[in-house]
Amino acid sequence: MGKYSVLVVLLFCLTSCLSKKDIVLQDPNWGNGPSSSTVASSSSPSPVLPSDEVSLPRSSTAEAYIARYKNIAIQEMNQYGIPASIKLAQALLESGNGNSSLARNANNHFGIKSTSSWQGKTVLKSDDRPDDRFRVYRTAEESFRDHSEFLLRKRYAALFELDRDDYKGWARGLKKAGYATNPRYAELLINLIERYDLQQYDRSETPTEKLHREEVVLAEVVKEIPEEEKKEMAKPPVAMSIHEVRSGDTLMALSRTYSISVEDIKTLNNLNGDSLSPGQLLLVSK
Repeated sequence: MGKYSVLVVLLFCLTSCLSKKDIVLQDPNWGNGPSSSTVASSSSPSPVLPSDEVSLPRSSTAEAYIARYKNIAIQEMNQYGIPASIKLAQALLESGNGNSSLARNANNHFGIKSTSSWQGKTVLKSDDRPDDRFRVYRTAEESFRDHSEFLLRKRYAALFELDRDDYKGWARGLKKAGYATNPRYAELLINLIERYDLQQYDRSETPTEKLHREEVVLAEVVKEIPEEEKKEMAKPPVAMSIHEVRSGDTLMALSRTYSISVEDIKTLNNLNGDSLSPGQLLLVSK
């Protein structure tokens, strides 16, 4: 076969491969799990980053994450009244500074699972069940916006009556409303906010501004939810496993306890060595 014929065959094969209707969303970190991929319909766009999206390094620090997403958190605060500090603290906690596989491969920075009302793409990952479905977003910005809209439910309605610079009230209110099962969830958020001075991004509002914001936002709160989705929402919506280091803890012991490799723990928490400090918070779920 001549060189020209070989070139034609190669071009035909390449064109044929690119014309496939389905796209497989594969997370390399989930390759050893029972369900490491799912097929996304071609009817919706594949999750690609926009040209102006700034990629974070493979092992992002909290400081780098905050610098990258603080403006998005402020924008969401201005529209919905959710303190920017709360938004950033939740994202830091639930994405491991953006290092979790959900954040990196599905742009899902809040670990929000898919429910029957979700019309977008999903990805499979072991959590409460081996085949839990999680939402896939085109960009991190979409994840931040969906998190705001996710809170527009009756169970969280009281939060929107709080001041948008009342991060302590929001943290305690989220825990009281059942956003997460960790009994120290509010304390974890408050500690993160004060450790990284995230409250500097919160903005107060005048009584008139607050009243207008409440009227606009609370009018969007979902009042009627299908029975099927109510059952799905019975459990906390997010995937998050945080360990508070105690005296005597080692990375090897945590690796066995949470079935996650030592290297993954280091990557998720931006650890350079093996030493741990009591009270340190570690993300121990990918």
